[in-house]
Amino acid sequence: MLTELSPDLIRRRLTSLFPAELIEDIAYERDVVQRKRTIDITMLVWTLIMGFAVDGEARTIAGFQRAYSAATNQTVARSSFYDRFTPALATLLSDLLAHALEEVAVPHTIAPRFELFRDVLIADATIFRLHRLLSEFLATHPDQSGAKLHLVHNATSQSLEQFQLTDERTQESSQLRTGSWLRGRLLLFDLGFYSFRRFALIEENGGFFLTRLKSNANPLIVGERRKWRGRAISLPGRRLQDVLGDLRREIMDVTVEITFKRRAYAGKQSTGTMEFRVVGVRNEDTDDYHLYMTNLPDEFTPRQVAALYGLRWEVELLFRELKSVYGLEKFQTSDPAIVELLVVAALLTLVVSRALLGMFQELFPETVFPRERWARTVRSLAQLILEDLAQSFGHPPPNLSELTFRDARQPEKSRLLLSERVAEAFTRPSSA
Repeated sequence: MLTELSPDLIRRRLTSLFPAELIEDIAYERDVVQRKRTIDITMLVWTLIMGFAVDGEARTIAGFQRAYSAATNQTVARSSFYDRFTPALATLLSDLLAHALEEVAVPHTIAPRFELFRDVLIADATIFRLHRLLSEFLATHPDQSGAKLHLVHNATSQSLEQFQLTDERTQESSQLRTGSWLRGRLLLFDLGFYSFRRFALIEENGGFFLTRLKSNANPLIVGERRKWRGRAISLPGRRLQDVLGDLRREIMDVTVEITFKRRAYAGKQSTGTMEFRVVGVRNEDTDDYHLYMTNLPDEFTPRQVAALYGLRWEVELLFRELKSVYGLEKFQTSDPAIVELLVVAALLTLVVSRALLGMFQELFPETVFPRERWARTVRSLAQLILEDLAQSFGHPPPNLSELTFRDARQPEKSRLLLSERVAEAFTRPSSA
């Protein structure tokens, strides 16, 4: 056994992230708990966080109830447990998530050159299906309901920067606000956020951006950012699409001029013009360029720019973790308030998993912990972690015999098993 891995290591990290006093204080402030009740609010919160990772029914309220009872060795009436799922509980979880986002940071391995930026951020959104009766979450197809989770992922600290839940039809571009918060930060995004006005606002607020160039974009080239020997084609003064087919160089690095419309004020809308950098790296398989637009300085070479855009795949891996590992698409509820509550619970599960990952990476810097493998490991141990937390809060160890009896027995005597219904039909006096 490694000396660093004491039995209470995970428990100490989790309770330092969300101390029981913090949970209780917010719970009373948000009127989640007004007086002492049967259900332990601290364990209810941890059940929503760790129970979300458990396989099977844990995304239903009944599944959470089973996880809570197994951890606390406490029998709770189903109605009493269901009554706890209120907007106030959702607010409590949101407050805890905001707290965690300020606390959790995973050591990163991005090159030292990235010290130029305060953070490297990745914006994206994902769609997941909901109960078809949830009309509040409009989908693009009839007779369906769908939600869209908008995230800004911090690749530097490996944590969430922002999140928003909307219906499926909401454009992701509308959920990303530009402003002074981007100063000194690099923002990576795909074509769903593509907007010349957004590029200009990021630049004007002291931020950096990197995105793919739209295939039909045809900006005016106003300068080349490196010299070419020999009889190279002169690019300034020409449109991008007019020269791409003639170029044979491995990379292209030019300055282009873009024109955009500013937001209307007092009924008038002005036009702005700015210069940005367009980088092209030839794809050997397709023999064409992968084109990127950015305001990164020249110290980032074209190949480094292309490699940097590949970092955007991190948010796709995060979405896959939420869906395939934590079952983001397996909600079995037609209550929109509970949907929002469970989405926050899923994000808390992700943050807690990353907090534990950060701790292990600090303890064992030479060891590689693949994130998806880590997430599946945490999921497999989630119920054990929950039970360990419960015992640290004074709950007795689970009585397995009692749990088995309570969960496996017939809940209502009026419900007859199939064999009992058949037997009853043969013993009932015939009316014929």
